[in-house]
Amino acid sequence: MAELYQDKLYIGVMSGTSLDGIDLVAVSFAPLQLHACLSVDFPSNLRAALLALTQSGDDEIERMGRAEVAYAEVVSAAILQLIDDNQLDKAQIAAIGSHGQTIRHRPAAGFSLQIGDPNLIAERTGITVVADFRRRDLAAGGQGAPLVPAFHQAVFQCVEQNRIILNLGGIANISVLPAGQPDAVYGFDTGPANLLMDAWCHLHTGQAYDADGAWGATGTVHAGLLAQLLAHAYFAQPIPKSTGREDFHLDWLQGQLVAFGQVSAVDVQATLQALTAHSVAQAVRQTNLAGGELVLCGGGALNSALCNRLAAALPDWQLISTAALGLAPTWVEAAAFAWLAQQRLQHQAGNLPRVTGAQGKRVLGAIYSA
Repeated sequence: MAELYQDKLYIGVMSGTSLDGIDLVAVSFAPLQLHACLSVDFPSNLRAALLALTQSGDDEIERMGRAEVAYAEVVSAAILQLIDDNQLDKAQIAAIGSHGQTIRHRPAAGFSLQIGDPNLIAERTGITVVADFRRRDLAAGGQGAPLVPAFHQAVFQCVEQNRIILNLGGIANISVLPAGQPDAVYGFDTGPANLLMDAWCHLHTGQAYDADGAWGATGTVHAGLLAQLLAHAYFAQPIPKSTGREDFHLDWLQGQLVAFGQVSAVDVQATLQALTAHSVAQAVRQTNLAGGELVLCGGGALNSALCNRLAAALPDWQLISTAALGLAPTWVEAAAFAWLAQQRLQHQAGNLPRVTGAQGKRVLGAIYSA
């Protein structure tokens, strides 16, 4: 079965909790090769609709249905653009791995909901789509997240030295890859990353994100506020664990600020940088590994102020980008869902039970034929 797909291309589509756009890649595997990539912005009305759906509100089913169709149309158009701009041969594309947009992640209640109708994507593109990756893991008692550690292990684990892959997306998560120990791999969400920093930056500067962390770097960390944020119950939870906008969002942050009176906006931004650095560093220390390479991916890998805080907090770890390992940090998650699509077509497991807490390895995703 595997031989049928080994020379094929796969398109991976990913939009995360930051809601900062949709990333697409065309890749092949064995070895991993990036053939094309594209990032598209959300139309402003769609982004607003998706953001509203992450919190409870009125008329949710109607709004979700409309947003799901709109999202799938945007994704379909972007896939066709990726193919046309790069003159890809559609006959060589085995499948599209579409993560969809998470609007609710409630593993304690046994569900995680990603929207973006794969039927519509298959219809518009004429290419088989693999989607709905998380719910089989949840059905097996897992968190349904994070799913990228299996991909990280497949492409980044090293025999000679320890590696931790740190994805700094809306939420930060780590994949722990002890040197030469494939059965010891695990991972989890460490807490918020770009999600809170982007929301606060947009609220106070009008910019979608704090480019290079430059604004936050001019502020001073508020020690009392940092301690209050780190007191969130999520940080003390045992692994396996995963989180999202349900736990960390702008209203939550503003509620935490009430006890501290007037804290300048830039000092809050500096404190949010420190929150991510502290929570990541705490998670890395809890691995009890003696050091190695901390390999950064996700949009936060481009935030040098945050990276400087991480380097200072973890002197035994060498910070490098996934670009040094052959894949630019902005395309790792999209490539992961292309890989998960390949795993599904080959009837191979896509989860790691040590990561998600599932009862065992499971084949993830549903197939929507062209």
